[in-house]
Amino acid sequence: MKRLLLAIGFLTRLPIPSFASNTDDFAATIRWYPVVGLIVGALVAGAGWMGALIDPWVGALAALACWVMVTGALHLDGLADVSDGIGAAHGNRDRLLAVMADPQVGSFGVVAIVLQLLAKLVLLHALSGDWMALVLVPFAARIGPLAWARWLPALKPGLGASVARAVRKRDILGWALVLAGACVGVPALIAAPVLMLAVGMWFRSRLGGVTGDAHGAGIEVVETGLLLAVVAIGQL
Repeated sequence: MKRLLLAIGFLTRLPIPSFASNTDDFAATIRWYPVVGLIVGALVAGAGWMGALIDPWVGALAALACWVMVTGALHLDGLADVSDGIGAAHGNRDRLLAVMADPQVGSFGVVAIVLQLLAKLVLLHALSGDWMALVLVPFAARIGPLAWARWLPALKPGLGASVARAVRKRDILGWALVLAGACVGVPALIAAPVLMLAVGMWFRSRLGGVTGDAHGAGIEVVETGLLLAVVAIGQL
């Protein structure tokens, strides 16, 4: 329970009680990321449902605003940092890491955040009230960091390095089985493993590994990809 609370405190802005913890506890929080995703999804779906009572676009905006607020834009920040690094590095790995570590957001990061928010807003509107899918999308996306941490080398000391040793094969297998069960109710979630693999391959090709920022960026990309999959399958 302590590690779940730590995961909630790290990935969201939800209040949690204060308690003692150590580095191993923090690293092991990655095993609980999908549960935090369920909490995020439930809150986002609830906000969207209430907003949709007024108008579908109000529902989409309410869901998006809740999504940003409950996560504290943590993953958007990672997306911005990765975008700035890729945009400014010009193939130089050292420069890439230096730019990603810079707390200031550059033009590439701003464009990435704007496009991401617009994509999510449009897709949330297109969901047409499929609230169950919206609950499960953040859950599925947060399985990604477990796979990336296990598969890809950490580029620098920090979150990416600390969590890698905490991910066990049984963690990935267990969450994969839960995801398979979720696909029964929301078939579009079958796209999740494909998206995670594609994002991981991109990280390996362009970054050479993974960092905390990359985990956040990957979560954002997988979430948007899953929303698109839900909408596309709903149109069939």
